[in-house]
Amino acid sequence: MNGQLIAQRLVERGLDASSVEDTATLYNQAIGAFGRLNADPPRHAWWVPGRLEVFGKHTDYAGGRTLVAAVPRGFAFVASSRGDDIVRVADGRDAQDVCLDSSGTRKTFTGWRHYAEVVVARLARNFPGAHLGADVIFMSNLPRASGMSSSSALVVGLAIALVRLAGIAARDEWRANIRNAIEAAGYFACIENGMTFGGLEGDAGVGTHGGSEDHVAMICGVPGALSAYSFVPIRHLCDVTLPADWRFVIASSGVRAEKTGSSQDAYNRLSDGSAALLRLWNAAETTAPSLAAATGSSPDAVARLRRIVRNTGVPGWSPDALERRLDHFLREDARVAAAVEAMSRADRAAFGRLATASQLDAEALLGNQIADTVALARTAPDHGAFAACSFGAGFGGSVWALTDRAQADALAASWHAATFIATPSPAATEVV
Repeated sequence: MNGQLIAQRLVERGLDASSVEDTATLYNQAIGAFGRLNADPPRHAWWVPGRLEVFGKHTDYAGGRTLVAAVPRGFAFVASSRGDDIVRVADGRDAQDVCLDSSGTRKTFTGWRHYAEVVVARLARNFPGAHLGADVIFMSNLPRASGMSSSSALVVGLAIALVRLAGIAARDEWRANIRNAIEAAGYFACIENGMTFGGLEGDAGVGTHGGSEDHVAMICGVPGALSAYSFVPIRHLCDVTLPADWRFVIASSGVRAEKTGSSQDAYNRLSDGSAALLRLWNAAETTAPSLAAATGSSPDAVARLRRIVRNTGVPGWSPDALERRLDHFLREDARVAAAVEAMSRADRAAFGRLATASQLDAEALLGNQIADTVALARTAPDHGAFAACSFGAGFGGSVWALTDRAQADALAASWHAATFIATPSPAATEVV
């Protein structure tokens, strides 16, 4: 197994050639670190990218639309099967590891180990008797807690590896519930959020009330294009090619967008707000599966929902706060179709206006911005961007900017210290 060969295979699948050396180094480090777990070299390797959310902040779990892509940075996984029921997972960069018993014994972990434990426990629960024993090393060049879904990439990568090594995709339970890549992404999202998927029973998950946008972008991303999806259920709407002379530059604010502790509470409150709106609708009107379905059910549905909000009390939520949550959802959801149209015309001005409006709504209505992300979005045009916006869960994280290809290097150098240039990249894939 050779990192340079793996990186070249990813280039053949759509990774920008400028990322070859970094990716090769990542895999060579992962292969070298595998010796801490196993005297033999790893037998399998996978790539799992991070996710860029262009539009669709906090819309997916409410059934809304998003516009997403895979980025050229992500996670390298290398692994081999074991002869017992132990799953050993290690971070090749900082030598942290965890030893998990897939036969049923559970412990309490924190940080990334908690995510790994949740994956192993859910697979063992849904596919009883599966031989999950494995040694797994992961390495990442994706900034952690940067809004590019490093935690979801860890979930996806470990799940993909264990499903492959244990032959789970050949089992009847898998075939009855997961028939394509979109459904696999949906299941991996349910591992994270704890929801039941079809006949595959859920559990507590990792504690976040998120959706499946991240997992879809990672599993179904299209090199060179942005992809529009709607959710609950997941539906692919369209792909739109990134104009040849446009480039994304992504800046990490340096403030970690955590989904644990008090940050998890703030993140979950946004999800709970959309859930409260749906409960109000379903109590007063015909039952809908999502907020998007409710608001789109008739021409006057939004007005009816506003009346319900004003006339019905919800513990922990004022009517004004629920209306702000509704307003954000409606505006952000609508931007996806407008953004696809603007990008298909290579209309810089229109795309820039959409980005500015999305950023302002995140600040005023969603309330998930911090001073650092606000400043990055505001200053990007001063450095040559024609559009810029924060993305992801918020409360820290990153900002994307769009610029002309010829100006990308200059923007990356002058805008912020922690930046990288990105074109939509390959989805998660087995490379060895």
